[in-house]
Amino acid sequence: MSMNFLVQWGINPWGEDTLIHAQWSLVYVALAFGVGFMLAHTLFVKFWPKPAGPGSVPVNEAAAAKVPARVTRHSLAARLFHWIMAASMLTLLVTAFVPILGLKFNWIQIHWIAGIVLTISIIYHIIHASFWLDFWSIWLNKQDVNEVVVRFKRVMGGNAPAPRKAAKYPWDNKMYHTAIVLSALAVIPTGLLMMKRIQTPFYVRNPYLFSDSTWGLMYVLHGLSGIGLVGLTMAHIYFAIRPEKLWITKGMVFGDITREEFLKHHDPQRWVVEK
Repeated sequence: MSMNFLVQWGINPWGEDTLIHAQWSLVYVALAFGVGFMLAHTLFVKFWPKPAGPGSVPVNEAAAAKVPARVTRHSLAARLFHWIMAASMLTLLVTAFVPILGLKFNWIQIHWIAGIVLTISIIYHIIHASFWLDFWSIWLNKQDVNEVVVRFKRVMGGNAPAPRKAAKYPWDNKMYHTAIVLSALAVIPTGLLMMKRIQTPFYVRNPYLFSDSTWGLMYVLHGLSGIGLVGLTMAHIYFAIRPEKLWITKGMVFGDITREEFLKHHDPQRWVVEK
């Protein structure tokens, strides 16, 4: 099966076919997908019939009584990481794809600097999450899979029990985190190696470090992952500004949420906080 709809080929100095990079027309596909997803979700929320019965299992009153007036959701360190990562990610996407869409400017230096900032911020986040946060709380588990199944059955009108309220991170947050991690596993290592092809304070330029075919594969992986991040970023911004999700966004800005927001969305037995 031909993969030409995903990649572009060229001919190296020895007359051999070699990969060059991803098909840049896929950028338009990612943009169209992002816009289509936002429209579809908006219409779904507005017009799709709501499931019958209670929206979720009632919380334990004794556990709820221990919840303080304001609950810390994100520490200052976690918030700084998020906004630095967001700024570097948006800079990377703009410098990578805006020139492809037609606006030409000297983007290479801005791009690799933003890539270094993103890499450092992620290394910091891994260390911070491993030693100061509950590392596994953001990862999908069996309970999340069961919750997805229950919620899907209810949305489709099937007979399913009311789902439990979330722990600190709802299942959809965890799914998005997983998608971002998988994209980063491809885009960051390839980006750091691709810096060998340009002159920077970190590397001595050596475009002959790898063969043409290896460089081509690296460019394809980097490009396809970046194109995927276009759609993921659009979805993230969309959910961040939706009215029913603004409480999460404000939590990422100010660090805490109200007791009422906590009890509406979280199960105090799954995310234990005390006064």
